[in-house]
Amino acid sequence: MNIASLSPEQLEKASSMLKAIAHPLRIAILNHLDNGKKLTVTEIHELLNIEQSTTSHHLGILKDKGVLASQREGKNTYYYLKHDNLASIVECVSKCACS
Repeated sequence: MNIASLSPEQLEKASSMLKAIAHPLRIAILNHLDNGKKLTVTEIHELLNIEQSTTSHHLGILKDKGVLASQREGKNTYYYLKHDNLASIVECVSKCACS
């Protein structure tokens, strides 16, 4: 599938997802969720050394825009990439930022 074959609705969804990703903390969150990892809010906020409320806010945006999904297990909610291909976007952006 290429961009030319996407409907206006699909293009809008893709644009919305890219806008959600386009924040330094959100890119960092996605970077920690590569390779099928599932992490809780607590694990993410400890990895990034940011407030738990800030972490929850950014996770909510990413989930709302279809970038992340979540799964409840007991008292914990685990967040993960909704589409494995999103890891490629983060990898591409990281490589471009280093050159």
